[in-house]
Amino acid sequence: AVLLAADTRLSEVRSHVPDAAGLVIATDQSAARAYAETLRGITGTKPVVVLSDEAQASRKISQFTESQDRWMVAVRMVSEGVDVPRLAVGVYATSTATPLFFAQAVGRFVRARSRGESASMFLPSVATLLQYASEMELERDHAVGPVSQPDELDLLGEAERPENASDELEKGEFAALASEADFDRVVFDGGEFGVSAHSGSADEMDYLGIPGLLEADQVKDLLRRRQAEQVARGPRDTGSDRSTHQLLRELRKELNGLVGAWHHRTDTPHGVIHASLRAECGGPPSAAASAEQLQERICQIRQWAITGRS
Repeated sequence: AVLLAADTRLSEVRSHVPDAAGLVIATDQSAARAYAETLRGITGTKPVVVLSDEAQASRKISQFTESQDRWMVAVRMVSEGVDVPRLAVGVYATSTATPLFFAQAVGRFVRARSRGESASMFLPSVATLLQYASEMELERDHAVGPVSQPDELDLLGEAERPENASDELEKGEFAALASEADFDRVVFDGGEFGVSAHSGSADEMDYLGIPGLLEADQVKDLLRRRQAEQVARGPRDTGSDRSTHQLLRELRKELNGLVGAWHHRTDTPHGVIHASLRAECGGPPSAAASAEQLQERICQIRQWAITGRS
């Protein structure tokens, strides 16, 4: 679902920037080949796969830079000469989560060649990564020159250093049996936009379909308007055949998304918003609430958005 969404976004960007490309950053060679196979099924074309121990890795990157190919899948290559200015869409599909590696990865996608170009990075909705993104923005806005320059080789080594699990975990092997992913939010210019939506839904397309050639203030204004429309309208895709467990999961995600949107509108803490909803609608905390109780709170916070309650 993530790769399909990323390719959909890349198609939108290429309608304005014809040579725009995407990069998937994988943890290891097995994952990289699996992602490449998935992308081939989506696009009908095999992507370029660059492995760190290949003798021809640098040549592949250079050829990709000068080509019109859509996708490249790389294993931990973010600080090993990956300089592809046409990269416009990224997928952070690696388990490496050091601050420097994350910064190096995002750095592959911030090299605009002309006015209005921007890039999109698909990340897991993980607090650590979102914190890194926020910290990078602060550094961008408040750049101060370092007192002394650290050794570049040491920095690259730290960025590429794997984060090992505990000895107990390393005794066995991990194999992913299945996974699913839905749209959560867009993080842009210090704000978070969007209400969680199912993968492939029209609500998700409201964000994946944002034009690929806009000024930053235009993007932010468009994100605000689409979020306001979604909050007032509610979700478009409501199936009738979902299990109770799935329905509760989706309602909690929707409620949390609306609470997040209200937080950014009013600066009210998330916990206070949830408490206010419980006080007005009754019932237990969201984790123990029924579908009817969650739906009532969703309707209530939408009403707040319409009436402008502060």
